[in-house]
Amino acid sequence: MSEIVFDSVSHSFGDRKVLRDIDLRLHERRVGIIGANGSGKSTLARMINGLLKPMSGTVTVDGVDAARKGAQVRRKVGFVFTDPDTQIVMPTVSEDLAFSLRRSGLSKQEIAARVEEMLVRFGLEQHGEHPAHLLSGGQKQLLAIGAVLIRGPEVIVADEPTTLLDLRNARVVADALDSVDQQVIVVTHQLALLEGFDRVIVIDDGAVTFDGTPAEAVPAYRASVG
Repeated sequence: MSEIVFDSVSHSFGDRKVLRDIDLRLHERRVGIIGANGSGKSTLARMINGLLKPMSGTVTVDGVDAARKGAQVRRKVGFVFTDPDTQIVMPTVSEDLAFSLRRSGLSKQEIAARVEEMLVRFGLEQHGEHPAHLLSGGQKQLLAIGAVLIRGPEVIVADEPTTLLDLRNARVVADALDSVDQQVIVVTHQLALLEGFDRVIVIDDGAVTFDGTPAEAVPAYRASVG
């Protein structure tokens, strides 16, 4: 597993401080991050692969500074957004998966084989030539995960990947994330998704207020919000 280190990380948006001197070392296979809206958890997640740069402190992935060497870190860390429409850039499902490999140096045959593997893996093999934006919400999120996974990252960060989905599709997406071999860090409001995780971190008002197993962290979070 990769080691992700937050060293005295703080960040603000205007006058609002969203992270306050965060110190964390993440190396477990499955890590959950929970907290109320506006607590800072999505800001924290986006710093892991350099989507946001901390105003003070550093975030490193296996010793590489995510702010200074974002492109290098993003080859190792893939990011799944809440709304898959923000990640779907090509007209069809197969084209969108292939787009992720446009600079991989792979041959057309190798790219086609990887695309087919992802289509089958996520149950999209009947939809390869379909317009990507006409998929269901759950299928779009599976496509977004596949488009990240096809690049072969070592870490996947998912920022509330099931928030826009109904319960059935949320379960499908959660199972898909659970099935991958990569290290996975999930920001979520859906506490049931954290069952079986190795570690859960509770963020409140920009600070870590609890850090432990799901069995410990979820009740602590529930108690904090009344």
